[in-house]
Amino acid sequence: MIKAVLFDLDDTLLDINLAAFVARYTTGKARILADASGLPLPTILARLAQSYLRVNDQARTDQFTNERLLDDTFFSLTSIPLDDPAIADAIDYYERECLEPLRGGIVMAAPRPGARETVEKAMSMGLTVALATNPTLTLAVDHVRMRWAGVDDLGFALVSHIGNSTRTKPCARYYQEFAAQLGVTPQECLMVGNDAARDFPRPDIGMSTAYVGHGWPRRAVWRGSIGELGRRLPEIVDLLNSRADLRADMSKEPK
Repeated sequence: MIKAVLFDLDDTLLDINLAAFVARYTTGKARILADASGLPLPTILARLAQSYLRVNDQARTDQFTNERLLDDTFFSLTSIPLDDPAIADAIDYYERECLEPLRGGIVMAAPRPGARETVEKAMSMGLTVALATNPTLTLAVDHVRMRWAGVDDLGFALVSHIGNSTRTKPCARYYQEFAAQLGVTPQECLMVGNDAARDFPRPDIGMSTAYVGHGWPRRAVWRGSIGELGRRLPEIVDLLNSRADLRADMSKEPK
């Protein structure tokens, strides 16, 4: 039984050149850290990249949040404490107040046609609706991109971010923990995403994915545009619920 719909953000609800945005965002963050520490900007950029790669390592075995691991790794490489109040306040101000100019130019951030209506449709069906964006950035940066997508006022039940997650996509543990925070199982969720490499949990944990990218992954339960998904969502959910009922009935049959 589908109880929750989880939406990816970048290139699902928001059209964006994500690589360009991350590069510009990281450069701005690195400038703050370079000014605070006196280390050269290229050194800070390289150490930040190493730290984010550690967070994204699919083979990691630690029990830390992504934020804690990022802070600890960066400190081990530079001796700069990202959680120092003065540094943290400067970065927080940068993320909340200084990212708007990044929206234009090469980043090209704009709402995806039909995305807001699809989120609203899921909410109108009484489903729990959450934003399952890859949790490598802070909630403040998520909120900026949600605003660019035109969905920041919709009242998502939960938004994943670097501070409330211990793994990144496509790790199954990320999806399991996110579902648990919503009070549902992975099998009770429909994930909506555009990235065949990240928006399908690995290994498979029985979470269905509606794919709104350009390919046609075999694991997708449906493929089309985000706007079309909104129009088809009731029948997609009904189909998935029927399949779940059939599996439940078959499990009750005598062996």
